[in-house]
Amino acid sequence: MASREFLKILQLARIGDVSAQQNLASAYLTGAFKTPIQPANALIWLEKSYLSLTNQIVSNASSSNEEISDLGVPSPQILGMLEQIAAVPLAVTFNSPAFSFGWKSFWQTTRLEVPARYAAQWQLADLLLHPDKKDLQSELATWLVKQSGESDLSTLQKIAKQFLSNLAETESPYTNSAKELLIKLQPKDEALSSLWNAWILERNEVSLIQAAELGLTIAKLALGLRLAQFNEVNSDAKDSIGAGGGKSNASLKKAAYWLELAAKDGDRDAWFALGEIYRRPQFSGYNASESDRCFDRAADLGHAQAQFRKGANLWRKREKIEEKVRGLQASYWIWQAHQQGVPEAKELLGKVLENVSSPKSNDWHQLANHAEQALNHHAEHKLEEEWILLCHRLIIANQFNLSKAELLLCEVGQLQHEHCVVVDIRHELPKILPRLIQIDTTQQRRSLLAAGKIFAGSEADLEGNLRQRRYRFDRVTEWLQTTFSQDQAVA
Repeated sequence: MASREFLKILQLARIGDVSAQQNLASAYLTGAFKTPIQPANALIWLEKSYLSLTNQIVSNASSSNEEISDLGVPSPQILGMLEQIAAVPLAVTFNSPAFSFGWKSFWQTTRLEVPARYAAQWQLADLLLHPDKKDLQSELATWLVKQSGESDLSTLQKIAKQFLSNLAETESPYTNSAKELLIKLQPKDEALSSLWNAWILERNEVSLIQAAELGLTIAKLALGLRLAQFNEVNSDAKDSIGAGGGKSNASLKKAAYWLELAAKDGDRDAWFALGEIYRRPQFSGYNASESDRCFDRAADLGHAQAQFRKGANLWRKREKIEEKVRGLQASYWIWQAHQQGVPEAKELLGKVLENVSSPKSNDWHQLANHAEQALNHHAEHKLEEEWILLCHRLIIANQFNLSKAELLLCEVGQLQHEHCVVVDIRHELPKILPRLIQIDTTQQRRSLLAAGKIFAGSEADLEGNLRQRRYRFDRVTEWLQTTFSQDQAVA
């Protein structure tokens, strides 16, 4: 069922309120107000909002006879609108009525000097070029033929390829994704295939060098690893990459050259190997800072050993690093490595994060069960909103073994991070240190998700101060024990 806030926004949007239409589109994109995520609906409302906004601008400009170009109105409102449109996953909206509007808007955004142009360029490049979207590209080609004055697909793909190259060379959130797609789009002609096969099957080094010189990323990586006497390509598993520690400086220079070329293509193994080379004392370019940078890039690209190395390094330096909650960055990277099966990560993760995956043994278990029953029948019991919030707090407290102070004071909407919950109540009790607790079970995630939705829709000051929360806690827990303990006794 839609929330009251959503219905109010919907009502205003239907009567033409531009701000409400944009808020409604945002809700369909993010799931706010318990709204199902529907990008196509978001794009429809953005089109309505855009038309309303342009009509206003045209009306205001009519007295001075200003010419307003299609999707090109140079106003802050329109620029803000195009930035919001660029956040819509365009490919998902292909069959929606507003796709034509979204398509034109995306191309318009690529020509503007705004941050959103990167998002627009990436989405268009991914839609037009990704090998896994051949069927969609075929449908798009048919659609383009039906559009009067539209370019053909091959022309647009050339432009998209230029977008991809620019993104790969520019620091943006889409740089790594662009590099990965460029690797997938590398030519797989017979000459390259035969050269690579000659290396794989016959260990023909001349063929390997030729393939690398022709731009095959995996050949650049293999040649770099061979020159450095590292192990052959084995993604994420360079357990004995340190072999060949006595390799000469000349060979390491050549290895670094080829590995840098592979790394620029976005290969994570190449970044990791470069990190190793920069740590070699016999390498004339020895540079510990550059080594760390390479390991960090490999970690960002998903290299398991690099993620563990980065996490362990951050954990060692936690006292010197300025962060809101000490150890949070380290725990994230160690957890990522643990997810990929790095054996050492499990032990270190146990030192960084608390594990409380047995809620049945916690002090809040019985009250949490009662709270769940109350929430399941809240209409029957006519629970006030403050009571509903406290019931969710009890369930969260049981799942993560919180203290009473943490239960009452924690910011529920800010607890969850990808890998753990951060319990920080220093805003009220400065002497109580934050806790990092691992999210270990599906039930823990479900309880956080359910509570997060409820708290997101409530007013910030609804629960009151600590004294009011303590008073409500006593009333609610007494009612829960009286009501549901009796029900269990009768049962």
